[in-house]
Amino acid sequence: MVKNKNIDGRHHRSTTSKNKKAGSQIPSSKDDTPPDDPADGDIPAAPPELLTTSQGQLGFPDRVYLLASVIFQNNHLEKLASHRLVNYGKEKGLPLPEVKDEMQHTAYELAFNTLKYQELLEDIMIDSCFNLTQPLPDDQMSLVAVMLYDFQDRKFLPRERQGYEEFIQEVRDVEICLLRFKTKLAASLARCRIKHDLLSIECILPESLKAKQERSSSLPLYAWVNALKGSLDEVRSVLKSVGLSQVKSIGQLEGQTFCQDPHCEDMLVFPAQLKAELHSTKLLSDHKLIIQDKFCSLGPNSVCSLLPDEGDILMVGCFSGLTVSHTASLIAEKHKANGNDQPTVYVCVSDRTDTQREELQQVVTLMGCKNVKLITEVFQSLDSNEKQLEEVSVILLTPKCSVSAISNPVEFILQENGDTDLLQDLSKDSVPQSKLKALVAQQKKDIDHALKFPKVVAVVYSTCSSYPEENEEVVSRALEQVNAGSEQEGEPKKANFRLSPSPFSTPHHAEGPKEMDSFFMLKPSEQNNGCFLAVLVREVISINEPPQEVLARANAKGILDRIGPNQPTRKERHGHTNRLAKATHARNSQHHLSVSIQSKSQESRSSNSTGLCGHQEFGNKRESPQEHNTPTKTTTLRPAPPPATPVVPAVRARRAHQEVLKPVVLVLPPVHFPNFFPPQHSRAGYSPNLNYNKWRPPAQTGPVSRSSGGFKSRPFL
Repeated sequence: MVKNKNIDGRHHRSTTSKNKKAGSQIPSSKDDTPPDDPADGDIPAAPPELLTTSQGQLGFPDRVYLLASVIFQNNHLEKLASHRLVNYGKEKGLPLPEVKDEMQHTAYELAFNTLKYQELLEDIMIDSCFNLTQPLPDDQMSLVAVMLYDFQDRKFLPRERQGYEEFIQEVRDVEICLLRFKTKLAASLARCRIKHDLLSIECILPESLKAKQERSSSLPLYAWVNALKGSLDEVRSVLKSVGLSQVKSIGQLEGQTFCQDPHCEDMLVFPAQLKAELHSTKLLSDHKLIIQDKFCSLGPNSVCSLLPDEGDILMVGCFSGLTVSHTASLIAEKHKANGNDQPTVYVCVSDRTDTQREELQQVVTLMGCKNVKLITEVFQSLDSNEKQLEEVSVILLTPKCSVSAISNPVEFILQENGDTDLLQDLSKDSVPQSKLKALVAQQKKDIDHALKFPKVVAVVYSTCSSYPEENEEVVSRALEQVNAGSEQEGEPKKANFRLSPSPFSTPHHAEGPKEMDSFFMLKPSEQNNGCFLAVLVREVISINEPPQEVLARANAKGILDRIGPNQPTRKERHGHTNRLAKATHARNSQHHLSVSIQSKSQESRSSNSTGLCGHQEFGNKRESPQEHNTPTKTTTLRPAPPPATPVVPAVRARRAHQEVLKPVVLVLPPVHFPNFFPPQHSRAGYSPNLNYNKWRPPAQTGPVSRSSGGFKSRPFL
């Protein structure tokens, strides 16, 4: 803010000269005015070429000029001392004076235009000797430059003041000096235009800057429907009720028409002149329709399409409360339709002041969003293992960038809480390499940290820059780095990220750009601003991986028992081990009379009179009848020879379920040899001719069970 002590100092110095005294006071009559500087504000008829720059402005309030001068002072191009003929003082970073919301945009636009024509305005002041003859201190030359631009834009006509307008002495003093010098200033402007052969002062701008200026005047209005306040059909009905008709494409917009955006289904597009008409419908005041640049809606729509059924969102970068509200409303509406709980939208606001955080929270509350939480920690310091971020599945990253693809940068920066320090570079449409490198370095840090979250399935990276260094190169380098790091850890397929086509690259978007290396890009045009968007998704293990690679990686980790082409399978080794155990157990069980059998098998043997070593069961599955008729035979099981070419099945067959058999001890009744029961003592159920001394065990009708301990078919003695 310009300090009043400078005004006091100027009044003190004005006593040394009659001209300075006349310049510091409002002239009371024509006698006090130099002959060539009429004080009544009338000037000779300007040359016809001077009239081409007029926009019909009648001037601005004093506070607008004051705010614009401070913005220009903080952002003007400072020349070397040897080439500096107009000195603006050494103070920079001045605090901005408080103004009403409707004045802020006007003041920034005025300061931005002054920055664009800084060289021309200085030539006018030098050629007319204004900077040498007028009693103004150096730190008020910023106010002179701002008011001189507006003065020539009004064809050097005096502004019309309103009765309720605030009176600021500094502004009135500079205005008096300009009015006294208006003839010389107009002549100097004419000479500059003749010298450079300029049909208008816009011709002195670079071609790229002129193209942006022309596009900004024809950009349509983009507005998204707040699903928490109303529906798309409801908004359409209201628009049609006031006389608007819907057309199919943006190219057909003219007059009282609107259309649906080809990429974002919840966004409507209007001609620029219909802004007042929209205010009359109360759709804007009821927060059912939100005017915002199209670039700001691409990120929220991408996140909504990528978010799984369960998971939260983390937003990082430069954005406004409107962008946060748009994201939260889309997610809430999607999960409301699915019947799921609303995910949480975490917003990193570490770079915001307390006032900006309060404003963001107010906007979110005003839009009806209840699933938003602010995080004050710096994004680089956030740990992916923090409890509140455990469920984050998608990250929306819109880092600070050069805003070089935006045709109306002032409006965009103010609405999206952008960096006003970029105004000086944008006014020349060129970003110094030093500043570009600093932006790219920060972008790399942000995207690298975003890819470190283990549960994140997708990262949406979006900028409004036209420089490849901030777009494709940043994303490609981040992918290479994160994938190279995962391969070094021994898990090449598990942690990899890859580029995924954006939701806006699908064929049904006929008016959209063609897919280019999986990047979504819009070039600046008369229909939209430029932007860049990339979707990075986490890659899973490929099921089509060759079997040899699967075995090699499994053996490297010590699983699957080092299976290889020339090694026996686990089943073959297990069978060989069982045979050795059975042989050993059989030798140890020859001197025991207790045998281990299954309880169900005992019933089967009693019914079939097959003795103690009859049919056995495994689990609930009985053996086939062919197995009952198998003759008793001692065979040695040998593993089948491996095939010539090893065959590795995709899925290993599951082994049949087996039960552990519980041993049952049977005690035989005492038998006295060689005595036997005499006929007179024969018992019921026994035949008298039965020779008990020649009792033999029944023939073995089935294979020996593993639980039988290798019981042999020999008589008990």
